[in-house]
Amino acid sequence: MREYEITFSRRRADNKAVGYAYGREADAERYSALVEALTGKKPRIRRMKNGAIIIECGREHLDGFMSYRELADAIAKWLEETSRR
Repeated sequence: MREYEITFSRRRADNKAVGYAYGREADAERYSALVEALTGKKPRIRRMKNGAIIIECGREHLDGFMSYRELADAIAKWLEETSRR
């Protein structure tokens, strides 16, 4: 079993929440299916020229993860702390 971590940040000029996870080709499809099952939205999978796989999640995925009580408070706090006022 492998551990994966989606790291969310607000790096774009429009302040959108974007998360990335990196993995191998075989794992990317399974991880993508898990994210889709948990959130109801399929994440974008990008295949880089060097063979790396990047799974990209957005705000809709954060909203889906918030339906899990264990994650909701942490996500709401992060969104508040990182929003531009």
